[in-house]
Amino acid sequence: MASKAFSSLLLFTILLRPFLSQGTSRNPNDKKASPFDFLKHLQGCHKGDNVTGIYELKDYLKKFGYLNYSHAKNQTHANVDDFDELLEPKWPASKYSLTYGFLPGTPSQARSPVAKAFQTWAANTHFTFSRARDDTKADIKVSFNSRDHGDGSPFDGPGGTLAHAFAPTNGRFHYDADEKWSVGAIPNAFDLETVALHEIGHLLGLGHSSIQGAIMFPSIAPGGTKGLHKDDIDGIKVLYNV
Repeated sequence: MASKAFSSLLLFTILLRPFLSQGTSRNPNDKKASPFDFLKHLQGCHKGDNVTGIYELKDYLKKFGYLNYSHAKNQTHANVDDFDELLEPKWPASKYSLTYGFLPGTPSQARSPVAKAFQTWAANTHFTFSRARDDTKADIKVSFNSRDHGDGSPFDGPGGTLAHAFAPTNGRFHYDADEKWSVGAIPNAFDLETVALHEIGHLLGLGHSSIQGAIMFPSIAPGGTKGLHKDDIDGIKVLYNV
C-alpha cells in the first residue's frame, strides 16, 4: 500500500502547503483542532480525481497568489473540480539534487543524525542531498525552535508535536527544541535520526501513512529507533513516477 501522499491525500494540508506543516507527534491523539478541518471531507482525493468543491478551493488559492494557472498546459483546469498537477506537492525534475543546512541554534549533536537520515533517503530514492556551503541559502533548512516561532504552527512544549516540516518546495524543517532528544535509542528520549527520516518524507512530498511500520506513520514512541519501510519508498516512486 502506498503512502497517503498519493493514495489518500490530506487535501487541506497539501493545498495550503505554503503555511501549513506536517509533523511527528508522540501520540496520534494529541492532534489539535484546525481551522481547516472543514476541508476534511475531501480526504482521499488524488491527482486525476474530479471532486465537488475543488474548484472553490482553487479559486480561493488563486486570489491569494498560491496557485497560478497562467503557464499551465491546460488552463481550463483552473475552472473545474479536477485534482490536477498544480495541487500535488513535489520537487520539479530540475531539483532532484537538494542542499540542506543547519540554522543557528541547531545543537551540534543533531547534525550527524540528520545527515545520516538524508543519506538513507538518497540511497532509496532518485534524490541526492549535500550540505550547502551557505546554510542560509540551502534548499532545506533545519532548525530547532520553541513554542510560537513565526511559521503559523507553534510547538506545544514537551510531549505532543515533536517536529514538523513543510511540503515541497518550502524546505523548512523544525524540531521542537523543548523535547528530550537523543542519538539512538535512549529511554524517555526521541531519536533525532528517526524523526529526521519522517520529516524528510514530508519535505519530499509524502503525507502520513496508516501503516504502523512505515516511517511516515504519524507518531513515534520515545526510547526507540525506526527506519524506512517499503511503503515509504513506494510512496516516493509513485509520487515522482520513477
